[in-house]
Amino acid sequence: MDLPVAPATLLAFLSVALAIVISPGPDTLLILRNTLNSGTRTGMATVAGVQLGLVGHTALAALGLSVVIASSPRLFGLVALAGGGYLGWLGLQSFRGGLMRIDTAGRTVGAGAALRDAMLTNLLNPKVILLFLALMPGFVDPARAATPQLVMLALALLAINIVWQVPVALAAEAARRQLSRPMVQRWINRLTGAILTGFGMLLIWDHGGGLFG
Repeated sequence: MDLPVAPATLLAFLSVALAIVISPGPDTLLILRNTLNSGTRTGMATVAGVQLGLVGHTALAALGLSVVIASSPRLFGLVALAGGGYLGWLGLQSFRGGLMRIDTAGRTVGAGAALRDAMLTNLLNPKVILLFLALMPGFVDPARAATPQLVMLALALLAINIVWQVPVALAAEAARRQLSRPMVQRWINRLTGAILTGFGMLLIWDHGGGLFG
């Protein structure tokens, strides 16, 4: 059976995608935060939310909407502003201690909320749009139908995410009890808040200029 993507091309894509996935970013931070805060179930819901976000990006790319968004400075800037604002809101909640209160006796963040936060963070991240626009087209053979290739590459990206992010969540759960001391939680809150806010500001700084041009 002839695959939509040649094996050599798929292997090259997997190598590049792996380097991108394992680099620290908002998705990994949310997985760590939610697992530490609320345990494995919520951590896995966060992983699932990230994958739903990637499915959404795949659908947008297949429909050509990602190209439209990226080619419109104002629209792309609006996505950056929404994504950066959302990350900033999450960061503010962390600074206030509302997102990182590790309670080893029970969950403090529901799985549904964790899934929603992860999905929205991923969907509203213009860097992921750029990944689909800048990375995937380079591995698409113009002599073949584009959509099957795009879907196969997206599935490969989803697989890499799951293989990487599930162990991250499990490792965080293993350290959860050791990190439940109030002083440690306060520093985790501050660090998480600073990183999330920093990511949000960086998104707006890098990609939000189209709103004001």
